[in-house]
Order: sequence, then C-alpha cells, then structure tokens
Amino acid sequence: MNTPTAFDPATTALLVIDMQRDFCSPGGYAHQAGIDISRTQAVVPQVQRLLAAARAAGLLVVHTREGHLPDLSDCPPAKLARSVAAGAPIGSYGPLGRLLVRGEQGHDLVDALRPLPGEAVIDKPGYGAFYLTGLDSLLTRQGVRQLILCGVTTEVCVHSTLREAVDRGYTCTTVGDATAASQPELQAPALAMIGVEGGLFGRVSSTDDTVEALRAVAPVEVAEK
Repeated sequence: MNTPTAFDPATTALLVIDMQRDFCSPGGYAHQAGIDISRTQAVVPQVQRLLAAARAAGLLVVHTREGHLPDLSDCPPAKLARSVAAGAPIGSYGPLGRLLVRGEQGHDLVDALRPLPGEAVIDKPGYGAFYLTGLDSLLTRQGVRQLILCGVTTEVCVHSTLREAVDRGYTCTTVGDATAASQPELQAPALAMIGVEGGLFGRVSSTDDTVEALRAVAPVEVAEK
C-alpha cells in the first residue's frame, strides 16, 4: 500500500460508503443473498477510526446509502432481476423490512457509524454515489477536490464511486483495510486495480497511515489528545 498524500482539510472529504444494516447486519440484503457479512462487519472499527480522525481534522464527512423508493420506480428492471437471481429480491420483505428500500430498518446505517448532526447523508439508487444524486454538487459547493473512500463493498459500490470520482477530476485515496469485498478472493484484485498505470484510480492507504496523516493536519489541541 502507498502512503497517502497530505490532506488539506479545506478541500478533502471522507466518503463512508454504504455501511448499512442491509450490507452489515443479519437479515439484511447481503445476508439474504448468501454473503458472509462477517467481512463487512469487520471493517466497522477501521471506519470508526477514520470518522474520528476526519471529524477532528475538520473534514467534510459524507455517508452514502444504497436503496430505492418504496414503489421501486427508481430501480431498473435489470437491477431488480439481478437481485432476484442473487436470492434477495429488492423490495421483498426480510427481518429488517423491505430489502434495499428507503425508510426501512435495513436501509439505515449501522448504529456504530451513525452520522453526527450536520453530516451529509446521500441516498443513491445505483452502485456509484454520483449517479442521480447531489453528491458532486455538494462537494463542489464545499470546495472539495480530494476524497478518502472507505466502506462496502470494495468491488461494487466502492469501486463504482471511485471511478465516477476520478472521471470528475477528484484525487482519491481508498483505505484498503477499511473496505470489504463480498467474497474474500475479490478484495486484493479490487485494490490492485486502483494503482495500475501509475495510480489510474488514485492510491491505496491503510487506516493507520490515513489516520496519522489526518492527525498531522488536525488542530494542535485535538492532535495532542
């Protein structure tokens, strides 16, 4: 993994991708689809550390949630069909309510990673966080040009968001050990793709290195605690 570039709190945002009950909790979409959710649950402590460091440094923090309107009018038929094939039809009922539907218990973020008042929450109907959302407008208004990405899953929503961000000109750092793939064999290749061709999709860092870099730019009274 590469060490991250220096972070300017005024132009950097932490993007926490889809740390929802539907992807991390028993009875949610991922669990219903047969995914080992212990992998997504395992990154919660790393994301907690990143959140604490980003908040202390004064970064913009953005949380995303994948999910659809109750009538599924924003869910393309092909996506719905894929969820049926996976054994977890979007909109069907499970222990946490209707799968991947906004307003349901499963759609919300896990308790350990609740947003603080004032932190942005972006609800997205697609895998990428820029598709049909106001994320780019929010980041532009705040003067953000650099993103730190973490969350789940590495090979789907993290990578989709990363690629969308790179196409829009953002400099990106993906925190590898604060992301998790749906299958263990996908994690390393998904991270390896980021650094091809001299860092085509940015760079990969660790939680330790990223937290250290954020502490370096935090106010002195916070950094010394």
